[in-house]
Amino acid sequence: MRAAVVTSFGGPEAVRVDEVEVPEPGAGQVRIKVAATALNPVDVGLREGVFGGEGQTVGLGWDVAGTVDAGGAAAGWGAGDEVVALHHCMVKPLGAHAEYVVVPADAVARAPRTADAVHAATLPLNALTAAQALDLLALPAGGSLLVTGAAGAVGGYAVQLAAHRGITVTALAREDDEELVRSLGAAHFAGGRVEAGGFDAVLDAAVLGGRALAWVRDGGAYAGVIPGAEPAPERGVRVAAVEVVADGARLAELVRLADEGVLTLRVAETYPLADVVKAHARLAEGGVRGRLVLVP
Repeated sequence: MRAAVVTSFGGPEAVRVDEVEVPEPGAGQVRIKVAATALNPVDVGLREGVFGGEGQTVGLGWDVAGTVDAGGAAAGWGAGDEVVALHHCMVKPLGAHAEYVVVPADAVARAPRTADAVHAATLPLNALTAAQALDLLALPAGGSLLVTGAAGAVGGYAVQLAAHRGITVTALAREDDEELVRSLGAAHFAGGRVEAGGFDAVLDAAVLGGRALAWVRDGGAYAGVIPGAEPAPERGVRVAAVEVVADGARLAELVRLADEGVLTLRVAETYPLADVVKAHARLAEGGVRGRLVLVP
């Protein structure tokens, strides 16, 4: 089968599509025939060697939408089931940017009924990251939340999930993204200056660090999206960073919210797997709203 891998770190041109063995599922695992898989910033980090793996073959791809191909019977999965899953792909030889991928059975959820595979592939990594970051903040309904990078994939899901919980969301994004983030449920828009200490919590999807921490009130909470990149705590502010974990049950809840229209599955562009280098180059240009999706 074909899979996108990196054997030497660098720019988009470092990614190549190799012929590799089809992976075999073991106990407690499911093999999925990939119909679509999203390209995320973490794939850029893997490609550039941010997470290590020098001298190894490093697979790319965390999001998968497709059909069960083998395994998973003990967990109730059968061949042909349409599913989505998070493949936690931190320096592994094979990721989800491939024709087949093997994941733990408990990482899998039924695919959305209301979306095709391309749109479904935008859900697992980014929606789970947003949901788990909101869990860290533990804001009650009526609390005030600033989401940085609110027009991005993680930020957009965070805005929608927080608004659905009754949290008052202020979105920080570019001026020309105001209409978008308000359509996602932001009650307020901050396109420029932000009041210091003005929020119960900040979900820092834009990775602004100390700047974003300053916008949290004394005793509030800050959640980052890159473990180790969060600022040091101050003024009694709780500081944490989400390290996303695969969770099929939680993913099923997010699928339900997508089917109910609470979550918007945004696709920017699609590329055949053979054009993965072009997809990486497009991501590097910036300004992408929604996800770039690869179709094997």
